[in-house]
Amino acid sequence: MGLEINTLAIIPIMAQQHHPRAIEATTKYFLTQATAAAMILFASTTNAWLMGEWEIHQLSHPLATTTVMLALALKLGLAPVHFWLPEVLQGLELTTGLILSTWQKLAPFALMIQVAPTINSPLLVAIGLLSTLVGGWGGLNQTQLRKILAYSSIAHLGWMVLILQFAPSLTLLSLSLYIIMTSSAFLTLKTNNALTINTLATSWTKSPTLAALAALVLLSLGGLPPLSGFMPKWLILQELTKQGLPLSATLAAMTALLSLYFYLRLCYALTLTIYPNTLTATAPWRLNFTMITLPL
Repeated sequence: MGLEINTLAIIPIMAQQHHPRAIEATTKYFLTQATAAAMILFASTTNAWLMGEWEIHQLSHPLATTTVMLALALKLGLAPVHFWLPEVLQGLELTTGLILSTWQKLAPFALMIQVAPTINSPLLVAIGLLSTLVGGWGGLNQTQLRKILAYSSIAHLGWMVLILQFAPSLTLLSLSLYIIMTSSAFLTLKTNNALTINTLATSWTKSPTLAALAALVLLSLGGLPPLSGFMPKWLILQELTKQGLPLSATLAAMTALLSLYFYLRLCYALTLTIYPNTLTATAPWRLNFTMITLPL
């Protein structure tokens, strides 16, 4: 019921523009969230029918645990049920996108942390690795900043799910840092009024300080070592190797390189690209055409 109230509360905020793209995004969001809620209801009813237990901590039937996990993955936008997230985020303005990327993740994540001990471990690791791969691979071909941030969200959530069963405290650390970094990324983009990579290239002329801040935030999201985004990834890789999963840790680290590539591309566009000036902007004297008549 709380999840449904959460969904219904954000729908007017998403549809307030009355633009066809925003209405389409709102409809897609509502349908996916309603489907996920129905799957959770189905799973809990199935568990109660077969096992006689309604408690969320006592999900013991494999069908119920798998269905709940897939439903929560659909709510969060984890791969392989991530297809709605980039499309929905693309149709929203940046402030609403910020709410969707941060606040709306908290309730499903709280449920996932409670359900995690009963879920099959290989399923969680598979969903986590697939999400990091899809989040890195999908963002490579994008020029729209909101879609890039959506794929970034998928990748970060994949890292959190990967470690969820082994060290929930690391998941919470990663989630809190992700919320801080994503909030600052959305707010700097909103201040710059940048929606594509091309418009990002002009932002340093408006405010060099803000452009430098945006570059640092993007590099932190990518997980470069001196910055805060590197810490959770480092700890997660360390914990995975301790748990005897070196192959999963290696694959996760390699998929992080994909994400890092498009963050570096954004930083390149932001700080190292001079936006092409038009001819009239560089030489205003060219506009002053004066007809000179020579005597015959």
